[in-house]
Amino acid sequence: QVQLVESGGGLVQAGGSKRLSCVASGLTFSNYDMAWFRQAPGKEREFVAVIRRSITVYADSVAGRFTTSRDNAENTVYLQMDSLKSEDTAAYYCAARRILSDLFVREIEEYSYWGQGTQVTVSS
Repeated sequence: QVQLVESGGGLVQAGGSKRLSCVASGLTFSNYDMAWFRQAPGKEREFVAVIRRSITVYADSVAGRFTTSRDNAENTVYLQMDSLKSEDTAAYYCAARRILSDLFVREIEEYSYWGQGTQVTVSS
């Protein structure tokens, strides 16, 4: 049974930083793209970042401020969020997708496994 468990959310002031973690179990971690999505109240869930080995892709809205990394030995993916803005307030989810090709995908429906989410609230 695959499980993804996020942690690290909470309240942070605008301009501050937060680091999220997602621990995966029940899968061969290195065979999966690990992505981060977020969903703000009243909005659709959106792509934030994805990582495969050391290759990363970011949404334009977070590029240069967020960094994702992974530790395959610990089956963990991280999202380091710096220079946070109020518009970054959302529930953040990690997701896993088995690597099928060279393409990176951002579509929610392409990801098979999801965590329960962790809330990040940025106060202005």
